[in-house]
Amino acid sequence: MGDLLPALEQLGVRTAALVHSHAHAPVHARRRGGEIHPFRAAPAAPGTPPVWRTPCLGRLLYTPVSPRFPLWLHAICKEWQPDLLHIHMPNPSGFWAMLLPRTRRLPRVVHWHADVVASRLDRRLVPAYRLYRPFEQRLLAGSRRIIATSPPYLAASEPLAPWRSKCEIVPLGLDPATLPDPDPTARRRADSFWPERGLKILAVGRLTYYKGYEVLFHALATLPEGHLCLVGEGEGRAGLEKLRSALHLEKRVTLLGPQPAAVRNGLLASCDLLCLPSIERTEAFGLVLLEAMRYGRPVIASDLAGSGVGWVVQDDRTGRLVKPGDPDGLAAALRLLADNPEQRRAMGQAGAARFHEHFHIHQVARRIKTIYGDVIAPTGDL
Repeated sequence: MGDLLPALEQLGVRTAALVHSHAHAPVHARRRGGEIHPFRAAPAAPGTPPVWRTPCLGRLLYTPVSPRFPLWLHAICKEWQPDLLHIHMPNPSGFWAMLLPRTRRLPRVVHWHADVVASRLDRRLVPAYRLYRPFEQRLLAGSRRIIATSPPYLAASEPLAPWRSKCEIVPLGLDPATLPDPDPTARRRADSFWPERGLKILAVGRLTYYKGYEVLFHALATLPEGHLCLVGEGEGRAGLEKLRSALHLEKRVTLLGPQPAAVRNGLLASCDLLCLPSIERTEAFGLVLLEAMRYGRPVIASDLAGSGVGWVVQDDRTGRLVKPGDPDGLAAALRLLADNPEQRRAMGQAGAARFHEHFHIHQVARRIKTIYGDVIAPTGDL
């Protein structure tokens, strides 16, 4: 969304966003270039859409809890007068669009990022989804268009099955301008995390149940050399620290926690490869794969059935796909690329070309603008 909204603005589509704050935020909302109150309009700089961040009390089953969300949604729509709502799912706060008088009559586009997967790793999601599903299906039924992010995910999605006729595939995208080449300071900081020898492996993502970092640790333990830098934070950190110690990987695995964008970009630019070892279809697309491709880095990722990961990564061309949850297979793929720097370079170049061909944000924005026009015609005009 951070890249998409400015790209739509460049195409003449006026946009704004209401999102959850990632931290305990004050009552007012923040946006680029200053602060605004949710109930008063404030002009944004040209090409910079306003973004309101509603405070959250915490998370329940990975979902932000934000009692103020419907109040802000009502107030913003009253003052901003949108022609349509673009709702990103899964997100229970999106259900308020069906309930508030000011929003329920607006045409809706639903951006379907992921199903609520009945996880074998977190059994709480099964009964929770039974409560969630009626609202989800009602939202989909009343939407004019549904955007799925990859052909495999749409084909495998049971919740979207009744609504395939109004689904369109538009992949996620990024603006390479927001991922600049790291400056010398950021590059030095990133280089300080890597050893002088051995394969430089980067993983980026929330430390949570479906990411499969335990599999990566076990794979790394069988390699004679190689160093992993893991960027991210989450409820799984304590378990990963214990596993790192049990496998005697303290000198070969660095848990970096959250990092500033400049350092993160430096790590992407300086690693030998990115690894995404997720073990469940909850990993629906893998936006970090696009970040690695933008920096010309090959990728090793899990070939998750019904996920977009295996569509984003082209096996043997832009990277390697491995069986989920298989440390031996993952170790073999790591070993292959460790021994073949020329293959790594060729895969990285192919990934960069694929990024610009399919995932550049300007291409994505043009397709979404077309969807908006179809949704509001003949009553509106973009």
